[in-house]
Amino acid sequence: MVISNNKVRKILLVDDDAAQLRMMSSSLNANGLKPLQANNGREAVRTMTCDQPDLVILDMMMPELDGCETCRLIREVSDVPVIILTGKCKTEADIVRGLECGADEYIYKPVGNRELLARIKAALRRSGKSSARNVPQKVFFSNDYLTVDVMERKVVVNGKRLKLTPREFSLLVLLVENANKILSPKQVLQQIWGYEYADDIDYVRIYISHLRQKIEQEPGAPRYILTEKGVGYYFCSTN
Repeated sequence: MVISNNKVRKILLVDDDAAQLRMMSSSLNANGLKPLQANNGREAVRTMTCDQPDLVILDMMMPELDGCETCRLIREVSDVPVIILTGKCKTEADIVRGLECGADEYIYKPVGNRELLARIKAALRRSGKSSARNVPQKVFFSNDYLTVDVMERKVVVNGKRLKLTPREFSLLVLLVENANKILSPKQVLQQIWGYEYADDIDYVRIYISHLRQKIEQEPGAPRYILTEKGVGYYFCSTN
């Protein structure tokens, strides 16, 4: 799968395992991507500033700063897609921790080169679409508690501006754009993550739950992001 584009995309690989870095770099080179390497979190942040990569792949288990702590530092300087790789057993708590630190994805090892390249391609494609959509949009919702203003890229909850990760913001915008229309988990996955993620239904459930924690007064009894049991989710604009 050769990824071609007029611009050579730069992928920052962050791992303290030199052999792993060499292997991933070789695969990226063979597929038309330019790998950048960092051996730890602090070096990764310096590379972000100097080389401005288009995407970051972080190993979770690193000395000093792990993948999540590194991701938090990266999010202070950039909104580029961040993929965390981990060899730990899959748990919902791990996915939530990844969301909280600003990661776009949480991929479990072992992962084959073809799958990783497919995920990179999907993330770059989404990022490109996001850049293309920087034209002001008229999507807007506001009441005395919640404001979602896409033109200003602003979400205000109870008078306080809310900080959302790029993926959380994209999900909220999708729901508001389709206010009062039920979207199935697969529709959400295809719009926000891409067709490669059609089977990752847990992502939608966990992201919806996490977004409710941020915007709802009572996440257990939501007013805005509602569930139609067995069908999907929708944003209720009648509140």
